[in-house]
Amino acid sequence: MSFIAQIGRAGPAQRSEPRRILAVTCGVHALHDGFTDLIYVLLPVWQSEFALSYAALGVLRMLFAGAMAGLQVPMSLLGKRIGGPLLLALGTATAGGAYLAIGLTGASFTLLVIALLIGGMGAATQHPIGSSLVAAAYPGKGGRGPLGTYNFAGDVGKMALPAATAWLIGVMPWRSALGVIGTLGLVTAVLILVLLPHNARLAPKPEAEQARPGATATQPRQRYGFPLLLVIGVLDSGTRMGFLAFLPFILKAKGADTPMIGVALTLIFGGGAAGKLACGWLGARFGVLRTVFLTELGTALGIAVLALSPLAIGLACLPVVGVALNGTSSVLYGTVPELVPSDRHEQSFGLFYTGTIGGGAIAPLLYGIAGDAFGPTHAVYLVAAVCLLTLPPAWALRPSLAGQS
Repeated sequence: MSFIAQIGRAGPAQRSEPRRILAVTCGVHALHDGFTDLIYVLLPVWQSEFALSYAALGVLRMLFAGAMAGLQVPMSLLGKRIGGPLLLALGTATAGGAYLAIGLTGASFTLLVIALLIGGMGAATQHPIGSSLVAAAYPGKGGRGPLGTYNFAGDVGKMALPAATAWLIGVMPWRSALGVIGTLGLVTAVLILVLLPHNARLAPKPEAEQARPGATATQPRQRYGFPLLLVIGVLDSGTRMGFLAFLPFILKAKGADTPMIGVALTLIFGGGAAGKLACGWLGARFGVLRTVFLTELGTALGIAVLALSPLAIGLACLPVVGVALNGTSSVLYGTVPELVPSDRHEQSFGLFYTGTIGGGAIAPLLYGIAGDAFGPTHAVYLVAAVCLLTLPPAWALRPSLAGQS
């Protein structure tokens, strides 16, 4: 049954609660992803403030992201014990409080390190808990579209909050700007407790789980479904981060200056946000296998065309490349609850995010070694080739998706 059909058959009260859960979790996803990426805006500020080397700046970036990636699964288990809405509020308050502490305490470098670690711990709650709440509100295949919307909301935050932070730093001291951002996190935590139903589920109701085809973990065709999906997700995330690491250098070699590179990044991020939104619904309409093949083939072809084309043609291709580059992730996230029993949703989402975030963090290093050895253009060709490695596990996923795609 489609997402729209589910809405049509449900009563007013039944329709409003899933919509409210989706709206709140989308807002929280936008805020948390913004918290993660606004660090890029702050790195030059911290370099000047604390006289840091580039290596030290890299460590600061890894502190927040590493704590967030490493605690996904533990936070998912904790959410099952104390409740998803409560943990989501506590995590949001923790992340916001970390930025507030940096901004208002005159933090030394040591306190900055501690605050970033604590902020990353708070941010680790959002992905597994938010995804599970949405998946439970829209069980089965009908959840792919809402999970795509949830995934898209994170990209909105990545674009909006760093830009807002940069503007605030332009009109007030950077510590005051972080005080504003941190306060926003605390206010959002209160809103989570007010707006999310306190008994919002992290797994579908038993009847919904029983009604979903292939829901039992005992079926052989489900045994390898989630591991295959995780492999696709890790390779896809590595492709995305590896390509983005080399994109400025490819464009610079074609004659682009710094403002033009900024425009190019805006084009590909805008296309990526649209891809996350659109492909979640495409996956629900046309199936996981068709959509993954379409986006991964489109990504590999788009990367190759960009590397071979003149600057003007390459810039024109970037929004389309962005759609394909980011679109796969919405389909994959939306399929997680279809491949695991409902009582393992939180752990599975946590493991999936750990793998994809970790793969995205390691990929630039590995591709960077190739770039040092063979040059950025050949490294980008390697990225395109590795992207195609997602197709065999996607094809092997067919039995696990029988009757669902």
